[in-house]
Amino acid sequence: MRTTPRRQPTLDEVAARAGVSRTAASRAINNNPHVSQSKRDAVQKAVQELGYVPNPTARALATRRVGAVVLAVSSDEPALFADPFFAEVTVGVSSFLEETDLELILLLAHTPRGTDRLQRILASRRADGLMLMAVRGDDQLAHLAQRTDLPVVFGGLPLHGTPRWYVDPDNRGGGRLAAEHLLRGGRRRIAMITGQVDLQASVARERGFREALALAGASLSALEAGDFTVDGGEAAMERLLAAHPDLDAVFAAGDNMALGALRTLRRHGRTVPRDVALVGFDDLAGAPHADPPLTTVHQPARALGREMARMLTDVIDGQDPSPLILPTRLTVRESAPGDQP
Repeated sequence: MRTTPRRQPTLDEVAARAGVSRTAASRAINNNPHVSQSKRDAVQKAVQELGYVPNPTARALATRRVGAVVLAVSSDEPALFADPFFAEVTVGVSSFLEETDLELILLLAHTPRGTDRLQRILASRRADGLMLMAVRGDDQLAHLAQRTDLPVVFGGLPLHGTPRWYVDPDNRGGGRLAAEHLLRGGRRRIAMITGQVDLQASVARERGFREALALAGASLSALEAGDFTVDGGEAAMERLLAAHPDLDAVFAAGDNMALGALRTLRRHGRTVPRDVALVGFDDLAGAPHADPPLTTVHQPARALGREMARMLTDVIDGQDPSPLILPTRLTVRESAPGDQP
């Protein structure tokens, strides 16, 4: 009598027996550092109970790791470390990687020297993957990402093209929220301060803002470009007041620019929000402490960092995660409370 060969258990069955995800089971079996001890123990027990035997070829590929990932930011050092948004993103990345034991390499790639250093790291495969932040339209970082065979996750969409893996706030939706709020408050002579025109976040926030105005039969009275800094917002607000002294509302596409605009408005004797309502974007830690506290579009900067790191580790482990859009929401404070002026 012929005996039917015993079917080998699968990785999915091991994961189900251990009560963990397939990814966590794979990490534990391949001795990857980014898995908790409790999950590792549960997977090991399931392997023994089921008699699971890992595929040696797949295991060899999975364990060929350096143990480090790169977070590359298209910014110079003073701008980066003065910007609370990037600090929050970095904290998010770091907090997730602390659970994995992967090392984080933070690289400022705004200068040719920084770009060359990143190129050397990628060419020598001293990292298992790469996260890119604040990639501009003509940025060399985007070209490096296209040429490397390492996994690359974008924090925010680049201006041109759509990468395979990215995490992005809903910038367009956030711009719509800002316009709708100002219109509900009865504001009609509305201006906007944008960020750098070669950043997708700037383009998307302006597009959403204009769309909401147009849908309500309103129009944008004036537009000035800033650079996501306090000084840039201050200078842009000076130009707006000189050309359009009757403005009754301003949307600044970043909290830092909104704080600069607030400084200018105060210097010119404009009361916020009685004379001019002001809305920012980011909801950074300083927003509630402004005078008056800043109404702003909240984007989850720390969650953006965590989800970038999570997505990259999934790709490193052989998964193919879908791109992720994080929701934005309006945080209403005294600078634009929403009542009639």
